[in-house]
Amino acid sequence: MVEKIINQVKSYHSNLTNHRSLAMIVVMTGVLITAVDTSIVVLALPEIEKGLKVGLASVIWIVIGYLLVITLLATQVGRLGDMFGRVKMYEAGFVIFILGSLLCALSFNETSIIVFRLIQGVGGALVSANSGAIIAGLYPPEERGKAYGYNSIGWSLGAVLGIVVGGIIVTYFSWRWIFWINVPIGLAATILALKVLHDKNEKLQHKLDPVGILMLGFGLFGVLWAITKLTTSSLNLSIILDIVIGLALLAGFYFFEKRQSEPMLNFSIFKVPAMTPSLLAALFQGMANFAVLFLVIMYLQGPRGLSPIHASLLLVPGYIVGSAIGPLAGKLADKIGPVIPATIGLGIQVIALFIYAHLSLNIGLWVVVVASVINGFGASFFFPANSSAVMKASPDNMFGISSGMLRTFSNIGMVFSFSVAILVASHSISKSLAFAIFVGVTSLHGHLAVAFSNGLHAAFYVLMIFMFIAALLSLSRGRTIKSTT
Repeated sequence: MVEKIINQVKSYHSNLTNHRSLAMIVVMTGVLITAVDTSIVVLALPEIEKGLKVGLASVIWIVIGYLLVITLLATQVGRLGDMFGRVKMYEAGFVIFILGSLLCALSFNETSIIVFRLIQGVGGALVSANSGAIIAGLYPPEERGKAYGYNSIGWSLGAVLGIVVGGIIVTYFSWRWIFWINVPIGLAATILALKVLHDKNEKLQHKLDPVGILMLGFGLFGVLWAITKLTTSSLNLSIILDIVIGLALLAGFYFFEKRQSEPMLNFSIFKVPAMTPSLLAALFQGMANFAVLFLVIMYLQGPRGLSPIHASLLLVPGYIVGSAIGPLAGKLADKIGPVIPATIGLGIQVIALFIYAHLSLNIGLWVVVVASVINGFGASFFFPANSSAVMKASPDNMFGISSGMLRTFSNIGMVFSFSVAILVASHSISKSLAFAIFVGVTSLHGHLAVAFSNGLHAAFYVLMIFMFIAALLSLSRGRTIKSTT
């Protein structure tokens, strides 16, 4: 009788493990395809600009628009997951993302590609915001660090595929294939998700916050619009008004949200121990890290004159190392807590940015490879540990909101990272020419290449400051997390 019970327990444990493994594959696939589309578009910007005759001032919104939609919807679609089922919303995200990819591949002019990218962003928001909550529901608190570590593999592999496949497609095929490839991958993942993922969370009653979305959206848009205009023109009254209106809307958003029973950004969550430094660390890490890929690619394709495929291949080792280290770093976070792994990871990324800040026309390209490996190593220590800290601190009935808040803060940092980096670097060379370099429309030689490299150095130093602030924030939560574990 006892032996029978033991065998039943073993069988149950084996089935549970197999189910979790399949579920993690689905979640990782979702993270992978959204990561692919974040990086792959960078290499295709020149061809999209030429093929659709997109103006230089609009090209940047092909990237920023996608991220902005994900940023605005992260908490709301996380809330929808709590209301109607995280798995249902996750699967809906796949479907919308596939549709958006299909439409992007069929784009016919400047407006269409930007609008279709926004649709793609809606799907990306549903996938990314609910993936963290699904993992939290699959694994107990003591195993979530490891699970988030495996999830980081999806992001690292997606980034690798994005830059490698993007380089190949841009060099040898049509840019439209960067969107076509999402369709079969997304369909396969959707079918698998329908079979292995099932909602177990109790459905909760929530209200959406459309006014909050609009206020935050137009506020961020106003500031971002002003920053991007500064890359191609001098400061004027119109730009000042954009900044003032944007900041006023953001301030109004804060006070409006504090009076809502169910706000878009639930600022009361900052009262949860360890939540404030964790979310702010994600924001500053996003500001420091997201622009690195863009800056390095433009350095390699601009002053160094490399082709898209050769430039992208130099960055592959960093992402491979990152994907290998992620699960180990997650297990370490489970053992000793998230503070030390996350802070060490951010410190390592500061070192990588310092190396990038000393790139020159004469330095060996192997230095780029070394810096990318160091950066990938550091990022893989930070992400699983910080995600684990947020979800561990979150009450069980706020998993969706907490996951959405984490994505929101990280994405806000990513959106501003790209814009601020371009703005800082553009001070070393004519604004219109610098912007053309950043989107890959032209290249530089001679003294202009030296000036542009100096601009990149300034941008990397600014990113270092952001990363250092993130490290301080991560370190500051040590006592709080220790006291709650």
